[in-house]
Amino acid sequence: MPSTKRLRVASAVLVAAASIGAYAAVTAASATAGPGHAAKAGGPSVKRFNLNGYVINADYSLGRNTGNTFQQTYKSKTVQGVPIKGPFVGTKFPAEDYVALPIGNHEIYVAWLDPKSKALVDVFVMNFKTHVVFDYAPGSLKPESSGTITVVHNGSSPLP
Repeated sequence: MPSTKRLRVASAVLVAAASIGAYAAVTAASATAGPGHAAKAGGPSVKRFNLNGYVINADYSLGRNTGNTFQQTYKSKTVQGVPIKGPFVGTKFPAEDYVALPIGNHEIYVAWLDPKSKALVDVFVMNFKTHVVFDYAPGSLKPESSGTITVVHNGSSPLP
């Protein structure tokens, strides 16, 4: 009887070791496949999206920018925001650098950056299917805004 018990324990240890080895091999193979493999498998992507040529109006109904509409005109690396409706009309804002990342179906994350310091000036999440925009503009106690977006002019790259 003791030899049967030892045989079962040894078999269980061998099966566990084989399982751990197989798991380690699969994990190592996935890690060496690189980020491109993850994107092909449906995982996240960190590719930038070029908004060059796009003109987007953001009309705010909630938060800090309530009642304002800003027209965002994108070039290959910069963006110019101009208030076209509401209390901020007439205010001149400087052109900013931007980074845009597709984050889901019909969704894009856009960060506006100060060209000199690279500090965040404004951050947007835009959904082109629902036309909802969420905006976070640092620098005040209530930096959040939300509203709707309208694409006034399409750029050269199709929206995600």
